Order: sequence, then structure tokens, then C-alpha cells
Amino acid sequence: MSEKRDFLTLMDYTGEELNELLNMADQLKYEQKNAMEHPRLKGKTLGMIFRQHSTRTRVSFEAGMYQLGGLAMFLSARDLQMERGEPVQDTARVLSGYLDGLMVRTDCHEDAVTLAEYAAVPVINGMTDYAHPCQALGDLMTIREYKRTFKGKKLCYIGPGNNVANSLIVGTLKVGMEVSAACPKGYAPAGEVLQWAAGAGSFTLTEDPETAILDADVVCAGVWDASFQKIPEETRKKVFPNYQVNGILIGKAKPDAIVLHSLPAHRGEEITEEMFEAHAGEIFQEAENRLHGQKAILLKLLGEG
Repeated sequence: MSEKRDFLTLMDYTGEELNELLNMADQLKYEQKNAMEHPRLKGKTLGMIFRQHSTRTRVSFEAGMYQLGGLAMFLSARDLQMERGEPVQDTARVLSGYLDGLMVRTDCHEDAVTLAEYAAVPVINGMTDYAHPCQALGDLMTIREYKRTFKGKKLCYIGPGNNVANSLIVGTLKVGMEVSAACPKGYAPAGEVLQWAAGAGSFTLTEDPETAILDADVVCAGVWDASFQKIPEETRKKVFPNYQVNGILIGKAKPDAIVLHSLPAHRGEEITEEMFEAHAGEIFQEAENRLHGQKAILLKLLGEG
């Protein structure tokens, strides 16, 4: 039996492995769009632990497991003894006896790490305060669909250095893209991410969005009130308007640049209504690709490997 593998951060995967997942996601998307059934996880059960609200993560994982022939079980915070004091490590060992895999969405990354350490089955990070690897995989899939290749392409992230930024920076550098990030003072990505990125490829961090976005092929708008990183209202009113993705700013990117957004979007804050609607095709394709990317992860970890 092969050693179990988790999907907690993209740091744990090579660029080659990410491309393999993307290739698998492309194939699964093709099959789904052409009504080709692929019940390759028949008889498998995924437990989904939610300690935070969710739209995309819950629906995409449930639909994905169903399409792969398996079963997804929703486990809300109120359903689990963890909320009454049972240690995460005990929950991990108990659920390992019932399930073939676990997905967790929580505001504490260390809980996900502990769950993976003690679980005998694969653990997938559905989102934590530190990382959102499933979102980044969907973003990479969308970028490749629109740009055909990662080689010679530049991604610019604009907004607070949150969980999405952490994963996106790692993922795009690992597949060979140039990456620039414009983050307000005091809202830079995680220190360990910046330290790794400094030696991982072409990466720049600045407080100036106009500098960061020059010649970008892909622009990612970061949510100002991002998950688990609440930004004071005064800061959002005085500082963050300089980081809004709008027509003037996008004009400094390449003419055929695409715009991504992890959703939910706050129109008029991190992105204007006009810019969001102008790039709605990319944004909602990005959201759909969460499904296909996560199916590839499930198949990789719970299936043939």
C-alpha cells in the first residue's frame, strides 16, 4: 500500500506534479462536458469538515464526489464533538476508521496540519487562514485555458496578502510564471511564502499597483475583507481604494489580460462593477474550474494516485 498523501499547501507539490493535476482536471472536465461518466471513486466516501460558511467549496466537493461515483458527507461544526472540546487528533483517528478521505475548511491552518498528521486517510485543505490551494489550482487551470501556456506569462496579484495570495504566488511560480504582487503596507503575504518566493523564480513585491501590473497577462483582484483577515473599515476607506482593479489600472496591463477573482466579489471595493462584468467570463470559468481541479485532487489522493 502506498504512503498516504495530503493536499495542504502547494509547497508540498512540484511544478511537474501541479501540471499532472491540471492535465487530469482538463480530462475530467472534457468528460463531464461530453456526458462521459467517470465513476472512478465508486464506493469511496469523503468527510467534509466545515468550521466556516461556504458556497463554492461545499457544492464543488459534493458534486465532484458524486460525479466520480463516491459519496461526500457534510460535517458542520455543530455536528462534531470538536466544538465541545474533543481534540482534533482524536477526531482525525475516529473519522479515519469510517472514511476514505477528509476535506477541512477552518480558520486555523494548524488544525488542518494536525488533522493530517493523525489521520490515516488523505486530508485536503478546503481553505484555511494561511492557504487556499484548491482555489489556486482552479486559477492555474483557468490561466492555462485562456493563455495556453504558463511560459513567458506574468501574473499580477493586487490586494491584501491573504490565504489566496499565499497559494497563488506559490502555484504560479512553481509552474514557471513571472509573478508580481502589490499589497498595502502591513498586509504583505506570509513571511515564509516571501522567503521561498525570493529564490523560486521571477517574483516582485511592491506597494505600488501601477508598477506591479505593467505588462501583466493575468490580473488577480484580492478580496479586501478576505477570509479570516478582517481589515479595519478606516483602512478600507483610506488605503485600499488605491488597490482597486478598475479600468485605469487594467489599462497598464497587456491589452488581452484576463482578470480573476476568487469570489465572493465586493463590487465597488476590490473591483469595479464595470471591470467585474467585463471579465465575468473568466471569473465564472475560474469558479467552475474549482470543481474539475478538486476532482483531480480527489482522484489523485483517493483513487489511482
